[in-house]
Amino acid sequence: MIKIGLAGCGFMGDMHAACYRALAELGVQVTAVADVRPEFAQKLADTYGAKLYETAEDMIEHADVDVIDICLPTHLHAKLAVQAMKKGRDVFLEKPVCIREDEMELLLATERETGSKVQVGQVIRLWDEYAWLKCVTARGEFGKFRSGVFQRLSAKPTWASNGWLHKAELSGGVAVDMHVHDVDFVRYLLGDPDTVQAAASRDADGVIQEISALYGYGKDVAVSVEAGWDYPAAFPFTATYRIRFEKAAVVFAGGAVTVYPYDGEPYQPKIEPQYHGDNAVGGNISSLGGYYNELKYFIEGVKGEHPLEIATLEEAVKSVRLVKKEIETAGGLFAK
Repeated sequence: MIKIGLAGCGFMGDMHAACYRALAELGVQVTAVADVRPEFAQKLADTYGAKLYETAEDMIEHADVDVIDICLPTHLHAKLAVQAMKKGRDVFLEKPVCIREDEMELLLATERETGSKVQVGQVIRLWDEYAWLKCVTARGEFGKFRSGVFQRLSAKPTWASNGWLHKAELSGGVAVDMHVHDVDFVRYLLGDPDTVQAAASRDADGVIQEISALYGYGKDVAVSVEAGWDYPAAFPFTATYRIRFEKAAVVFAGGAVTVYPYDGEPYQPKIEPQYHGDNAVGGNISSLGGYYNELKYFIEGVKGEHPLEIATLEEAVKSVRLVKKEIETAGGLFAK
């Protein structure tokens, strides 16, 4: 039995707990939970029969667990992940990994020193429709990659405890928290860009609310990446991509992928999800989807069934560094 200690019992912690329950056949169970908000912690403790701890630090220090899963605000990630690794635990760390350069270096050094297995929740790498795109690109199914557009938009998120998400010094704002999804996936798909341009839209306080970047790969490939979270309350969450290959255009929109060949009729490829079932937790997805996929991959890796190569700590750090380069290019996080 792989015993999970879950730090953070809000939306994402609840989502992870539901995924672990769906993965019970792999021999995994949430046995300890911690959250400074007792009502959230108690709910998950009761639901999963887990032992309740008042703080993540206390749980990491004293709980009989194999893995620490950290679903807490970004500015708390590094301290807790380092504590868990030094305690001999494997770690699943929600994205973004962290913001500060010194914390990134500390995390990487601690991973090397302890040998703990670490995966970061850059979930898009394991999201079915994006994983399919990675596969067809890698095997050249539609010829060479020519251009791409990746977009992620939403209404203003209001769920964060004490509004931490909108304190850019704690979360990094929309660029580090939301935009990092597509930035990370583009890196996974094509590697680091040769050139980076970026521009931003800001609120009255000068904080970035929407960011657009243009990546150049050589002289003939360009990728546009955009994220914004200040749309009206009724605006639906939107995550899309549009790719132009040599032999076809590929579009992901409205939850479906469509291929438009230059020679032939459009069609929707069969992309079989790993998980079938409704998501009872809520949020902007209808199934446990990619969250199930990434935690399944993580648990299999913890069990030694394969190396944890897809969403590594090193890769997550590189993606945040690229986002920070965009922010600097666009004039800084708090420019007025």
